[in-house]
Amino acid sequence: MAAMSAKAARTPLWTPSVGWRERAEMTRFMRWAGERRGAGGAPFNDYNELWQWSVDELEDFWAGIWEFFAVRASMPYERVLDSHEMPGTRWFSGAELNYAENLLRVDDRGGGRDINSIAVLHTSELRELGEITWGELTAQVAAVAGGLRALGVGRGDRVVAYMPNIPETLVAFLAVSSIGAIWSSAAPEFGARSVIDRFAQIEPKVLLAVDGYRHGGKDFDRTAVVEKILSELGTVEHVVLLPYLSETAQVGGALTWDELLERGEDSELRFEQVPFDHPLWVLYSSGTTGLPKAIVQGHGGILLEQLKKRLHLDLRPGDRMFWFTTTGWMMWNFLVGCLLSDAAIVLYDGSPAQPDLGMLWDLAERTGMTCMGVSAGLLASTEKAGIEPGRDHDLHALRALGSTGSPLAPESFEWVYGHVKPDVWLFSTSGGTDVCTAFVAGCPLLPVYEGELQCRALGCAVEAWDEHGRSLSDEVGELVITEPLPSMPLFLWNDPDGERLRESYFSMYPGVWRHGDWIRITPRGGAVIYGRSDSTINRQGVRMGTSEIYRAVLSVPEILDALVVDVPRGGTDAQGGKELWMPLFVVLAPGVALDEDLTAQIKRRIREDCSPRHVPNDVFAVSEIPRTLSNKILEVPVKKILMGTPPAQAASIESLANPSSLDYFVDLAKTL
Repeated sequence: MAAMSAKAARTPLWTPSVGWRERAEMTRFMRWAGERRGAGGAPFNDYNELWQWSVDELEDFWAGIWEFFAVRASMPYERVLDSHEMPGTRWFSGAELNYAENLLRVDDRGGGRDINSIAVLHTSELRELGEITWGELTAQVAAVAGGLRALGVGRGDRVVAYMPNIPETLVAFLAVSSIGAIWSSAAPEFGARSVIDRFAQIEPKVLLAVDGYRHGGKDFDRTAVVEKILSELGTVEHVVLLPYLSETAQVGGALTWDELLERGEDSELRFEQVPFDHPLWVLYSSGTTGLPKAIVQGHGGILLEQLKKRLHLDLRPGDRMFWFTTTGWMMWNFLVGCLLSDAAIVLYDGSPAQPDLGMLWDLAERTGMTCMGVSAGLLASTEKAGIEPGRDHDLHALRALGSTGSPLAPESFEWVYGHVKPDVWLFSTSGGTDVCTAFVAGCPLLPVYEGELQCRALGCAVEAWDEHGRSLSDEVGELVITEPLPSMPLFLWNDPDGERLRESYFSMYPGVWRHGDWIRITPRGGAVIYGRSDSTINRQGVRMGTSEIYRAVLSVPEILDALVVDVPRGGTDAQGGKELWMPLFVVLAPGVALDEDLTAQIKRRIREDCSPRHVPNDVFAVSEIPRTLSNKILEVPVKKILMGTPPAQAASIESLANPSSLDYFVDLAKTL
């Protein structure tokens, strides 16, 4: 695997000041935990020492999170952890609580909300910027919860939403949670089959939906899609339609959103007390090669994990927290959890490039955003488009910039400090839907180094392992978690004996979570992610993460996007190994042609930055790269198609953001 430059390894791009560290929420927790550690207390000297304690003394750490954030529970827990065995760990047995109650904090037990302060700022391509106070949010949650109860929704029932990232979706989720029902959502850009494949698994009682949405300046009517979804969800007893695109929209037999509110008018907000491990929501794997896994996570586990993330995000009273996401990605659930702090969250529904890629920076200015989260790809696209956020926008309030979705290229680190803000705290994170959090995260107490994630998250016993289960130091290996996390799946829906769960996460190293990413833990405790281990390219014994190849390719100004695979051939290579054909597919900037000079430049960059063995055999220009609805590149399905697998078997078309992009690869496979 390629290494960072010596300069990048030793020179931080940003270092927190003494004042910054003093004000950080992580510092406050570190001091509090140190005072309670052992007999008479023992202060922590730095973050790495705090992290080591958090994974060595797992029960003490998570009990500390519970106490530090004053978790509200109607019944106390009997013990933190029944065992360290995975899967099957039971957390905080005996405790009863409710996620929504902890988020809304509406009673007089201390720490209650200022009902007049702002909880949510929101805008979309259909709506102007608006605000919702804590009092307004609480009242709306009470009304929707009352309306749902009037429809017969109770504890354990499933309520699903085909809705965008707008306040009504947030309100509906909190209402469902307050009842003790189980939530699941899909973004309205999902096709009917993709939604059915997800929701049908959990047999919902109520479907909440919008009639359509606007994206990139274009309107998309989804009423026919809603009808199709309903035709195959036989368990749905009630449909609630929010007229979002058109005030006159209708779906046969559906209540309107306003009618739901009327049914719950004047309802008192009540919080059903449920066990710590009662299901809160169902998330889904991407489902690119089969039925998506329906991942069930619980009230208590998600609550504690999201409270802990307040420390890593350094969320403070008065902050404005944003992450660009849809309701079909776990980052929406993550963003909602930021309301557990005294920060407001910012919701946006629409394209990040409407009218251009400066749109989100304009939103940051207008809302006084203090933390802005985007994907690594969006930062790279903004740079390629020549956008100058620091020059063209007032970003004085912006304290932190987060990135996730794929490894953030070192060049993007440099671009942020040169073109966004020289004193911004840039943190890259890596985690997964499977646990609805980041394993490797940001820390406000640590410096930022080019191409490196700052730290392993508190309570996450992350290591790099070789194929024999040996821990590696400063070497690339499989990302594993050796101790349980509260937000790990309670179970997968329709997996009664747990076989699919064990096969998904524990088959390579029994009793240890293997996530499927390549990771290197640096000597200073940070990490570098090299992409998915199942799409790593091994050429003559040299392994290379695809993210490293993309970094090299995308450093060529004429290249906007790329995909690389290695395809086995029937023969053997010069060294006697399996013959592999390695094609590279690139999306070119407008007006650029893939000629011999550009092809040579691309290959030269890969040879110099990665390795001579990973120079592609061929380079092809394509109009777009196949991606999932959550923006993941479809490397493995493309490889299967090029090996002759029928496209319907290689990838679930409904899970793709751009299904027609596969046509090129299907046609190419016919010529091989």
